Amino acid sequence: MVGATQAAICRNIGAFAARAAPTERITRLTVKNMIPYKNQIRIIGGTHKRRLIRFPDLLGVESFRPTPDRVRETLFNWLGQNLDGKRCLDVFSGSGALAFEAASRGAAKVIAVETSKAAMMAMTKNANVLDMPNLRLVNADAFGFLAATPEKFEVIFIDPPFAQDWWARLAPLIARVAAPEAFVYCEYVKELKDKDLPGFTRTRQARAGVVNYHLFTQNSAPTTAL
Repeated sequence: MVGATQAAICRNIGAFAARAAPTERITRLTVKNMIPYKNQIRIIGGTHKRRLIRFPDLLGVESFRPTPDRVRETLFNWLGQNLDGKRCLDVFSGSGALAFEAASRGAAKVIAVETSKAAMMAMTKNANVLDMPNLRLVNADAFGFLAATPEKFEVIFIDPPFAQDWWARLAPLIARVAAPEAFVYCEYVKELKDKDLPGFTRTRQARAGVVNYHLFTQNSAPTTAL
């Protein structure tokens, strides 16, 4: 009787182990694919709403300053809640927060440009997890990319390092890649005016801590009288 009971217990344990094995494999796979970074922000709108973007401490990367949730909410109130069909460019992308947000909100194409290999590695890991086919990551110098790309963009996000006074160099390159009626969103340590981005009008401006953030709209081309 005892032997029969022990055999039954063994059979039950074996059956439980067999059922648990797939779960264990799934758990191992999930742990393997998790991004081991303690810092995180959430995508706040679109198809990937509430999904996490994780990133490491990259204090040595000048452009690594993720745009806070409140500022992103304000930005997309300015732009409208979706970017359906828009081509977007995120320069000095850092964590990729704006690029991932734009891709989630229906942009036809998003290119994120970042020169730091460490920041690009973190973005690549997030992109692999989030699976956004409309997002392209480019590990390159921002000035070189802006000067060479033949593409034009309806929405441009730009967040240059605050320690570098690069705006005068960037302004003509931004104009070069802007499609007709483009929007340019920029974060900068100084408040920017219309004169700082020729051919554009500043339509929105706000401040969060030391960061000034702005939205510029491209001026319409003058019509020629016949």
